[in-house]
Amino acid sequence: MTIQRVPSLHDALAEVSDFRQASGRRYDLLAVLLLSCVAMMSGARSQSAIADWGKNYGQRWLKLLGINRPRGPSQPTVHRIFKGVDACQVERAITLWADAMLRSFSVSEAALEALAIDGKSLRGSHKQGAKEDHLVSALSHRLGVVVAQIAVADKSKENGCLEPLLEAIVLEGRVITTDALHTTRAVAQKIIEGGGDYLQPVKANQPTLLEDIREVFNHAEELKDTITKAQTTDQHADRIETRSLRTSTALQDYLDWPGHAQVLELRRVIVNKHTRKTRHELVYGITSLPPAEASAKELLKLWREHWHIENKLHYVRDVTFDEDRSQVRSESVPQVMAALRNLAISVMRLCGADNIAAACRRYAANPTLAFAAIGLIKRE
Repeated sequence: MTIQRVPSLHDALAEVSDFRQASGRRYDLLAVLLLSCVAMMSGARSQSAIADWGKNYGQRWLKLLGINRPRGPSQPTVHRIFKGVDACQVERAITLWADAMLRSFSVSEAALEALAIDGKSLRGSHKQGAKEDHLVSALSHRLGVVVAQIAVADKSKENGCLEPLLEAIVLEGRVITTDALHTTRAVAQKIIEGGGDYLQPVKANQPTLLEDIREVFNHAEELKDTITKAQTTDQHADRIETRSLRTSTALQDYLDWPGHAQVLELRRVIVNKHTRKTRHELVYGITSLPPAEASAKELLKLWREHWHIENKLHYVRDVTFDEDRSQVRSESVPQVMAALRNLAISVMRLCGADNIAAACRRYAANPTLAFAAIGLIKRE
C-alpha cells in the first residue's frame, strides 16, 4: 500500500460548525470527526466500535486527534454528536476536500475525468424515523473516491433531487455517467450548462428516444458511414464476457436532446465456462461527447467503469462495513455515518488500497499508517 499526500482532512472538517455550547463541552467536534474517520479506517462498523477505538488505543493517539482526556468519547456521546451535527455541512466539507484531492491527483488533458452517479437505500431507516433514507453519491471513476453525496426521502424522488448534487460538483471538464433513472432532458441540460459532458443509458422511461436510437442500429448498413465500433472480452471466475459497442452520429441533426453528439448500442454476451449457458443483453445510450473527444473504445471503457460505484462503494459499505445491518437509523445519523464511511474509503483508495477489508486490518494493526494517511503525522 503506497501512501500519497492528500489535501488536509483536518482543515476540511474544521469547517463544520459545532452545534453545542462551549460550556461543558468535553470533546471538540473536529476531534470526534477525525477519530471516527481513523476508527473506520481501522474497520469500525458502528458508533460503539468508534468509541472502543478511542478507549483501546490510548492517550498517545487521542492527543494527536486533539483529545486531551484519558479516554475518547463514549458511544452515547458519539451518537449525540452525530445526531446534532449538520449532515449537510459534513457533506459539503467532504465535497470540497474531494474536489481538492481530484485536482491534486491530476491527469493529462487528453484523459477523460469521469464521475459516476447512483443511489443506495439505507434499509430500515424510513421505518425508524430517518428523514432521508436514500443516498445519492458521485464517485470518481479514476480514483474510486466519493466526490459528493446527498440524501433524499426515497428512491422514487432520487431523480428530482439530482440538481443539488450536480450543483455541488465541479462539472466543467468532467464526464457524468448515470443509470437510466437519471436519463432526462433536465439532467442532461444541467450537465451541459455546467460545462460537463454525459454518458447515459436509455431505457423504457424515455420511449421515444429509445425507439429513435434502435432505428439507427436497425439500419446500420445504410448508416455505416456514421458508425464506429469497439469490443472487449474479459474473463472473471467462470464467466467470459464480450462487450461490443457501436456508436453513431446519425441523429445529430434530428434529436432534440441537450448536447447530444452520439448514440450508442452495447451488446453483452456472457458465457458460463462450465455450463456453457449463454446470456445476451442489449442496451442503448446517449452521450454529449463527439467522436473527436471520445472514441468508441473510450466510450466502452466509460460505460463499464460507471459500475465502479457499485463494486467500489456500495458493495464495500454493505459487506466490509455492514451498513445495511446497522441499528442506527434515526434522523440524520445514518447520513453522517455514511458520509464518514465514504471519507474513510476514499482515503484508503488514495493510499493505494484495492481490498478495503485488508486495508482496514492493516490500519488497525498499525495506527501510524492511518494517521499518516490523513495527514496528522509525517510519513516515516
